Amino acid sequence: MPNRGKLIIFSAPSGSGKSTIINYLLQQGLNLSFSISATSRPPRGEEKNGVEYFFLTPEEFRNKIAGGEFLEYEEVYAGRYYGTLKSQVDNQLSAGQNVVFDVDVVGGCNIKKNYGDAALSLFIQPPSIEELRRRLVNRGTDTPDVIEARVQKAEYELGFAPKFDVVIVNDDLEQAKSKALKAIKDFLGC
Repeated sequence: MPNRGKLIIFSAPSGSGKSTIINYLLQQGLNLSFSISATSRPPRGEEKNGVEYFFLTPEEFRNKIAGGEFLEYEEVYAGRYYGTLKSQVDNQLSAGQNVVFDVDVVGGCNIKKNYGDAALSLFIQPPSIEELRRRLVNRGTDTPDVIEARVQKAEYELGFAPKFDVVIVNDDLEQAKSKALKAIKDFLGC
């Protein structure tokens, strides 16, 4: 029977470089696997149930919420839910996978509270709000209104940084990758 896996939680404001850092870490041979989330939205394109997401109806999702089956969840829009099923995480951990979460700050804190020392929580922080705004503008994917909303949300999210085990300021991407890799190797005992 494989050793039980551990949990690695990432949270960050949009534009902090979190996805870039996670994608780098997934290629470092650390037996990392993404948590497969549940959603009440329908599949898009070639998405398959149990691969990209577990696709549930809004009613099924609400029933699982009522049954306490989620580690964390969020209703992003009316009737449009996303969340992490406890059973799926436990299956991945039992299979010896180290499960990676890319979640908002509240979800990250909830997962950490649930798993304690079996989870490492990392917060990827931009060097400043001004730099974050510049990155979001340079991405060229959002309207000025969306960028302002993301910046306001980031200011709120930054208040959660002290609740995380490791805070990495991403002012130099290579250094941020290196710090994240070291923190995870130390946590996993590699």
